[in-house]
Amino acid sequence: MKKKILALIMTTIVTSTIFFTGCGDGGNKPANSTVQNTAKTLIFAQGSDPRGLDPAYVDDGESAKVIVNVYEGLLKYKDESTELEPCLARSWNISKDGKEYTFKLREGVKFHDGTPFNADAVKYNIERQLPPNAKEDMPYASFTFGQVQKVEKVDDYTVKITLKEPYTPFLANLAMCLAAPMASPEALKKNSGNINESPVGTGPFKFVAWKKGESISLERNNEYWGDKAKADKVVFKFTKENSVRASELMTGAVDMMDGVDPNDVKKIKDSKMNILNEKGMNINYMAFNCSRAPFNDTKLRQAISYAINREELVKYLYQGFADVAYAPLPSFIPGFNDKIKSYEYNPEKAKNLLKEAGKENLQIKMIAYSNPRPYNPVNGQKLAEAIQNYLSKVGIKATIDVYPWKEYKEKIAQGEGDILFYGWTGDNGDADNFLSLFDSKEIKSTLNSAKYNSSKVDELLAKGRRTPNGEERNNVYKEIQSVVDKDAPWLTISYAKDMAAYSPKIKNFKVHPTGVVFLKNVDKE
Repeated sequence: MKKKILALIMTTIVTSTIFFTGCGDGGNKPANSTVQNTAKTLIFAQGSDPRGLDPAYVDDGESAKVIVNVYEGLLKYKDESTELEPCLARSWNISKDGKEYTFKLREGVKFHDGTPFNADAVKYNIERQLPPNAKEDMPYASFTFGQVQKVEKVDDYTVKITLKEPYTPFLANLAMCLAAPMASPEALKKNSGNINESPVGTGPFKFVAWKKGESISLERNNEYWGDKAKADKVVFKFTKENSVRASELMTGAVDMMDGVDPNDVKKIKDSKMNILNEKGMNINYMAFNCSRAPFNDTKLRQAISYAINREELVKYLYQGFADVAYAPLPSFIPGFNDKIKSYEYNPEKAKNLLKEAGKENLQIKMIAYSNPRPYNPVNGQKLAEAIQNYLSKVGIKATIDVYPWKEYKEKIAQGEGDILFYGWTGDNGDADNFLSLFDSKEIKSTLNSAKYNSSKVDELLAKGRRTPNGEERNNVYKEIQSVVDKDAPWLTISYAKDMAAYSPKIKNFKVHPTGVVFLKNVDKE
């Protein structure tokens, strides 16, 4: 035990030394440098490296947390909601037919590399995600800009975007932190159209360095067009284990962390650290690979769904910090269907259905992720092992392969596994943002991780997108949930509470409903 304590102390000392001498340019200054002594550095700990830092090429929350501090879009969400407000566009107008959006752009804004932000930059950013320019590995391109017919420069600071047909979620999509943010056209040209490892935006912080597997460093953008960031530097530190992140917080090695394990809450509170615990806009689910045997059989998916006790599972794993999910849409989003409560635990029914299908001795492969996620703070492996136990009780033998997050995403794209574990944190508070995960057109992008294909769902999604907000549109989304519930491409598991922890020295720290952390206004005593 003494050796373990000593090792933890030494790790903390080394970690602290690395971060307070090696971020940005600080490590090159003399020890008695005034800048080094007064620089204010925020250290945020998360579960893994981003997949990348080009908003057009990523679809994960770990990337998004860094991206929102480096880039900006035409619109943004208010601090504590998904209500829209101006950002790089200072105003906009929508034509009567709902197909033309004209944006007046903010003047005097520059990208971090000095490139001016203007109508040409907006046109370049959107058109790189439209056919024929869009690449197959741009996961959000079709979701965000699929309805765009053309982008026109009216003048240097006016852009007109014409849609193929009315598309109600369009404005909300333009405030999202993936696909929609504006990147420097010059930086994109210099890097063959992909700045995953050298991001250049207009945001309050500028990219400095990325040490793979360790950290990403940012520094304040002193030429930022709005109110400047309160901190001089930001470090995103990558620590896979929740409990280690908690120890780093309590010893002062980091200032903030996400992915709080429910088992660590008491000791974090006892150490006088602050805990954020709010209702999250997310869904945690188990997906069947519907594209091939054995789970291209709806009845088999239904049978498996009866074999799992979600109430017991959520209570055991999340200890009151998550709610059981029966539908894929959080209850506070317009269009939530409160009539759905299918697949209540019934192992005998599961066995009978398996027997009817001739699948009593089924053997399957599950894949899971090793790190915590905002929708699943205990990590994918623990969830998979709990599911494995339930399946064994109805005669199903399941193996589990576990991968780090980035590799896991690649395995999903390759179609590996009969069952996989995944989740979603809402981008914009619109029902379409969640239910588009069942769109057959999103199979290629991997947003539809279950590879589920339903012409009925596709038809209803298209109807919902062209229907104005209101009860008629809400009913469309309720119907989609009913169809998906019957087809069972997922077993929905839980809605996680948004949980993070931070030092009492940190002021103004919040987790946005979309799951990201905007650090511009965060201060440190």
